Amino acid sequence: MVRMQIGRSGPKRCSLVVSTGRAIHLVLATFLAVGLCAAQANPSCAQVTTDAAPLFELKDHAGRHFTPGMIAGRPYALFFGFTHCPDVCPTTLLAVSNLLQRLGADADRLSVVFVTVDPERDSAEVLREYLAAFDPRIVGLTGSEAQTAAVARSWNAFHEKIPEAGGTYTVVHSAYIYLMDDRGRLAATMSFQDGEDEQLAKVRALLGRTGGN
Repeated sequence: MVRMQIGRSGPKRCSLVVSTGRAIHLVLATFLAVGLCAAQANPSCAQVTTDAAPLFELKDHAGRHFTPGMIAGRPYALFFGFTHCPDVCPTTLLAVSNLLQRLGADADRLSVVFVTVDPERDSAEVLREYLAAFDPRIVGLTGSEAQTAAVARSWNAFHEKIPEAGGTYTVVHSAYIYLMDDRGRLAATMSFQDGEDEQLAKVRALLGRTGGN
């Protein structure tokens, strides 16, 4: 298993120095994103809002046009995040990278897509530099604010920009990994909080249902 080291040239860290009022807002928003949207407690929080995979048009981290049609017929994992995320995103990306390593040859049957919820800062170039610290099979996607909002709505994914001191901001967001089958249907969700064996079992189950009902 690969354990990646994140240094100065890797994923960025952000400072959460905020005023008391903004800190409370941040805590409440994070609670909404992670706490209330626990799949076991509220299944509607973690589901695609259509029977088939939503249509969208974004740009990948190599600057190329990207649509779901490019991975049609393949199971895939999709999750939302941003490069200035202090904890959840790099943890999730590292977990997914290690998961791909554990899958061995089966990893080539799974597409993995990371959609930024911070397109203002996360250009294709920024995503490319950030994702260089993780498994090269992970595809980063970005677009306009409107495009990003539309994709997040399609997966019922929460995200909100929170102002910070000095004119900067962070983004709180739900942290599900959506496991989509080869017909574009939501098969399961998983979280960075799931154990490695549990994650592996869910992905193996996803790959095992290829072509199924």
